[in-house]
This record gives sequence, C-alpha cells and structure tokens, in this order.
Amino acid sequence: MDYQEARAFIAGKISGVHLELDRIRALLYELGNPEKELRFIHIAGTNGKGSIAAYLSAALTRAGFCTGVYTSPVVYTYGEQFRVNGKMISGEQYTKLAEKMKSAVTRMERRGLVCPSNFELETVLAILFFSEQHCDYSILECGMGGRDDATNVIPAPVLAVFASISMDHTEFLGQTLPEIASVKAGIIKRGCLAAVTSGQQKETEEVLQSVCDSLGVPLVTGHPEQAEVLDNTIDGLTFRYKDLLFHTPLAGSCQAENAVTAFEALKILQKKEPELTDEKILEGISAADWHGRFTRIAEHPDFVVDGAHNPRAADILRQSVLECYPERRRIFILGVFADKDYREVIRRTCDLADVLLCVETPDNERALPAEKLAEAAAEIFPEKTILAEKSIPDAVRRSFALAGPDDLILSFGSLSNIGEITGLMKHFT
Repeated sequence: MDYQEARAFIAGKISGVHLELDRIRALLYELGNPEKELRFIHIAGTNGKGSIAAYLSAALTRAGFCTGVYTSPVVYTYGEQFRVNGKMISGEQYTKLAEKMKSAVTRMERRGLVCPSNFELETVLAILFFSEQHCDYSILECGMGGRDDATNVIPAPVLAVFASISMDHTEFLGQTLPEIASVKAGIIKRGCLAAVTSGQQKETEEVLQSVCDSLGVPLVTGHPEQAEVLDNTIDGLTFRYKDLLFHTPLAGSCQAENAVTAFEALKILQKKEPELTDEKILEGISAADWHGRFTRIAEHPDFVVDGAHNPRAADILRQSVLECYPERRRIFILGVFADKDYREVIRRTCDLADVLLCVETPDNERALPAEKLAEAAAEIFPEKTILAEKSIPDAVRRSFALAGPDDLILSFGSLSNIGEITGLMKHFT
C-alpha cells in the first residue's frame, strides 16, 4: 500500500454520523487497545476547541512533554489533523498505520463485523500514531458531540476541557442548550483529575457541575471576565489575568476566554508536572499556532478568514470585527452549509458589510447554493449590496476589485473554504 492507496482506504469507508462506539471499540480491540496506554486531554464544546488544543499543546511541548494533537476538520492540508510536538504526520507514518488498520479491518469483516467510518478510522489512526510516538499527553478534539463521539472511546482522560457550548448540530445533539451540554459532558469520566471550563452560560455550567458531582470529578471554572485586555488587534491579544501577563498571537476577542480555559487546565497539570512552570505556560500560549480563525492572510487590503458558522461564533466574529476594524469599509464573502442556522449568522454579522458576496462551498452535498444564500441575505438586509458569485475564485477576484487598500475583506461561514481561499492569495497579492 502506498500513501494514495492508504488515503483511499480511509476515505472510501462509510461516512456520516454514527452515534455509537461499537465499531471503533471493536477495531481498537483488534489492534490491542493502544488507547489504554496513553494519557489524554479531551476537549469538547462548540466554538474554540482548536484554539484551546493549540494552547495546551504549545505549553506542554515547551515544558518538554511529547504531545500529540488530533483535531478536525482539515483546513489546509490533509494530515494536519495528526500532529506530535507541532509536526504533522509524514506520508510514510500515515501509510504504515493505515496498513495496520486495514489488516485489522479485514479480520473484523471476515467475522461479519461492520467496518468503522472514515472519521472513526482517522481517530484510531491518531491513537496509533500517538502510541507509536510514545506521547506523554495526547490531546483529542471531539468531532461533534461528546458522549457518543468517536473520540470518546478512550478511558478516563486526565482532563475533560470544555470550550464555549452553544446551539449547533441540534438534529443530533438536542434542541435545547442543557440537552446539548449533557451530550458534550459525556467526556467526563470517573477518574478525571478535573473538568475545566470558562465563560459558559449559567444553564450549561449547571449541567457540567451536575455531571461532575455525580462522578466525583471537580469542576474548575476560569473567569475570563476578570481578564484585563491591554491590546486587541489582528496581530493578537494581550491581557492580564491573575497577575500574569498573557499574549496570544491568535486574534479575536474570544481568545481571552480560550486562553484562560487552557491556562486553568495547565495549572491543574502543573500540580503533578513541576516542569510545567508558569513561564512555560505563558511561553506556550504566546507561541500557539492555529490558523484559519480570524486570521489575516493578506494586507492592503487586509484579507481575513474565519470559520464562524453558527450564531454564537457569529457573535464572536462580530465583536472581533468591531474591535479590530472599527472604521473600515468592509466586504464580506460568505459560504455556508444548508444545515446550519445561516439566517441567524447573516442577521448577526452582515449589517457590518458594505458589500456581501455569497458563494457555494464546492464539492460538498451539504453546501447551500450561492443564489439561495443571497436571497436569504436580501430578505434580511434589503438595503445591502448582495451578489451571488459562481465560484470562490470569482468571489475573491470580485472582492479585490471592490476593495481599496485600507478596506477589510472578510471570508467566513465555513472552515471548508479557507484552504482554497488562502491558496488563491498568491494570485492577488
């Protein structure tokens, strides 16, 4: 098997949502249960999981720990979701592990068992990769939910960490915030050192507290409202919290909450890992790398990309735009999936746009056609200039034609568009 064959093996397996852990458990059993030999930090939530993972990974790596990170979805390059000490898995490593999994899957299928989905296979590949690399800590980002997410096949994690929880994937996770929080709280297991969170709504924190109490796990809550923001620009955020000075290169007002959550988690680990000093924690947070989330990819005009695709993320994006680009003329590029609450995303952001360009995410059956998106936006903001573009390159080309050197171009609505848009910058800058 070569690399392309390995990719085809994993991609060719069934996709879709499978809210049970039977298939992935069977595969891990076939492989000798490598997950039982690892120490995990498990992250659930709606918005901010990846940023928190980036902070945790950078700090642990700075402190000398071999640290694996598994995130989703892919933004730029396939393979970026599997990293150890910040370095992406190699094609050779990926192929070797895929071959190992294929042999196990073949044995399963001979016994009449159903093969795991492609996301489940990728989750197992991450676990095998971290085991092979002898990771001290393995950070797993939940794919969608928590309790029944493929990543929850692991034993009790060292820490269960929660990014901001809001309404999303309601068709799978529940119709109310407490229902969704209850599903995500499924990553908390008896034996965790602690569950960690910051800035949750009251009804969400009550659910987390109740689950923690039932399992004998302490809930540690950070207080981002106590962070004193000293500087907030597209180049990053500087703030003071608990008498320490933090700087993160990740832009956006939400990063204070994400960094505080990561800090509180790392302080718990610090009690058992003396190498993880405050100095190493602050160094790690200042070195974190997590592109595609309110990230500037070009200047004059500034071109910023973001993955905001639900109402809560739209609120965060709105605040970041107003703080970092308060007086700019703004051109927005928006592409969304049809199963998202895109009308609310439009309502919470697009009044800030002078021009809105609507696109369709290519090669995805969930994508909302650009014309339908433009119609919805025109119903909400009939006074705005709203155009439906035939393709992402057409939208980028139009945005540069419309923008002056001091304007802002902002593309958001789906992480799936960011890689293509970033690749186009060399033709326009």
